[in-house]
Amino acid sequence: MGMRIGTNVASIAAQRHLARNEANVSRASRALSSGSRLVSPGDDAAAFAISENLRGQAASLAQAKDNADAARGLIQVAEGGLNEQNNILIRLRELAVQAASDTLSDTEREFLDIEFQNLAAEFERIAQTTMYGNQKLLIGANREYEFHLGPGNSKHDIVRYRLDADTRASTLNIDDLSVSDKDDARDALDDIDEALTKIAHARASFGALQSRLEIAAANLDLQRENILEARSRIADTDVAVEVSNLVQAQVLRDFGIAVLAQANQNPARALKLL
Repeated sequence: MGMRIGTNVASIAAQRHLARNEANVSRASRALSSGSRLVSPGDDAAAFAISENLRGQAASLAQAKDNADAARGLIQVAEGGLNEQNNILIRLRELAVQAASDTLSDTEREFLDIEFQNLAAEFERIAQTTMYGNQKLLIGANREYEFHLGPGNSKHDIVRYRLDADTRASTLNIDDLSVSDKDDARDALDDIDEALTKIAHARASFGALQSRLEIAAANLDLQRENILEARSRIADTDVAVEVSNLVQAQVLRDFGIAVLAQANQNPARALKLL
């Protein structure tokens, strides 16, 4: 091969390989430092698009899980109010049974009625003040709730529930009860039993929805876990592979620098012919 000084082909070739190896070092370094194999869309356009789609789906599933938890919170607030009302009814029934016996005089029954009326008033107060945010839950608003528990916009992503629980004292017919005399106390028992049945029905409805929401939340967690695992296989850095690529690219870069230095000396050798 002849000796030329106008164009140093060996140097140009060495520069091209050096630039490529330098780019490989940079790419491997970015992958290791960021933890992502797909630092930019140019690394793998198709994989980048798929991984971003999966990332969006995983974020939506996480929010849907939060929605399920918020819905469970609403139901738990309502059920908590019902639990206290149930306790009040049990105590009212106990007082009515006690007042129905002739071991007490009318005067003593009046003492029992003081507690009875206070508990009935508290029963009404609980119904009026059991709220989630600014929404009253136990006054029979008959509102249909839509809980969005999925990442999409299909009907299967929405759980609907009609909240029609009405546990006000007037609705359950316990607002005018009294145990101030024996007959009133005995009559109160039937109304209290009916109120207990209605409370139990409302609690069963809330409990069924709460169970459903717990299952939905667990399923959303599992879906998100699987989606993130699938995205990880596409987008996350395989540290062993990238370390190997980095070391190889660094070695080739160092060799390229040495070769480029030698190639740049070729024109100077032509001086020895003069």
